[in-house]
Amino acid sequence: MRKYRRLKVILISSFMVLIVAAGVIYANRGALSALGYDIFLSDKVEASFADSYKPLTDRPVGDEANANVVKDPFSMLLMGVDARAQERGRSDTLIYTVVRPKDGKVLMVSIPRDTYAEIVGKDKKDKITHAYAFGGPEMAVNSVEKLLDAKVDHYASINFQGFVKVVDTLGGIPLPIGKDIVNKGADHEKFTVKANKDSYSGVEALNYVRYREDAGGDMSRTERNRAFLEALVHKTSSLQQWNKIPEILGIVGDNFKTDIAPSSMSDLAKQFLQVGHEIKSYTLKGEGKRMGDQNLWYYLADETDLAAVKSTIATWMNPETPESELVVPGEKDQTTQGGSTSNNNAA
Repeated sequence: MRKYRRLKVILISSFMVLIVAAGVIYANRGALSALGYDIFLSDKVEASFADSYKPLTDRPVGDEANANVVKDPFSMLLMGVDARAQERGRSDTLIYTVVRPKDGKVLMVSIPRDTYAEIVGKDKKDKITHAYAFGGPEMAVNSVEKLLDAKVDHYASINFQGFVKVVDTLGGIPLPIGKDIVNKGADHEKFTVKANKDSYSGVEALNYVRYREDAGGDMSRTERNRAFLEALVHKTSSLQQWNKIPEILGIVGDNFKTDIAPSSMSDLAKQFLQVGHEIKSYTLKGEGKRMGDQNLWYYLADETDLAAVKSTIATWMNPETPESELVVPGEKDQTTQGGSTSNNNAA
């Protein structure tokens, strides 16, 4: 009987220890994820991004440029480049991004590729997508800073070609395709992407990004690029198979350029493991118009909306801004009026 009581006490005590341990593990799941990151992935991240580190020629480099990427809000120009072989290509996607590492909030402002803007260094106005083709990331960064009247702390350029492999390694990604996409123009690459599939392959995702024959023109393509990048971010951030991460990092590293140092990239990844992330996205509003001697099509930003975007960026860049103020233009007004905040610009 005494042995039975002793066994019962041991079992109950062990059970209580398990309950407490489970509670501790759950309460510190972010820190434990970061610990796992330190053990299994930290060195791999830095190695994968060693060749991706390309500082801008007209900006500070080293510790001065990377000192606060895990502490203070910083801005980054995210460029999706559709370049083949050794081409420089054009920045088909331009997204001004504000990253707030401490609270895990991310603002993504999409700039339509045909936006009529001053190309800094060329002393002329043109489609902003041409800035990258003319002068690489430096000219693109400077031109976006001029358009938004906001500093770009860092840049990252991604070659969509390489992300075919990433998507396939992830097992595909979901995309918001409500009807078949058919590219059939005489001068265009021919392809069809079927609608309403649960998951899309890398080639299908790339064709989704490239499609250019719908009535929405530049705005529609910008939205598709944004949707693709967000789907990719959400799929990678929810990846449970740690053994796939080094392979994905290797593919990304080969198709990714940034001026954030590899060690800072690693620290930033660990920070987001601990706090999670939430993305708010918005697309600069405006209208299309044919202009100039050649009657070319341009996208003219709406000046009122542009002013609202500038104010939004300033709010997000302020580390003292409360989370309730971290919204996109129009979202707070809708919330105040009791309406929905899920318009087609917010995500």
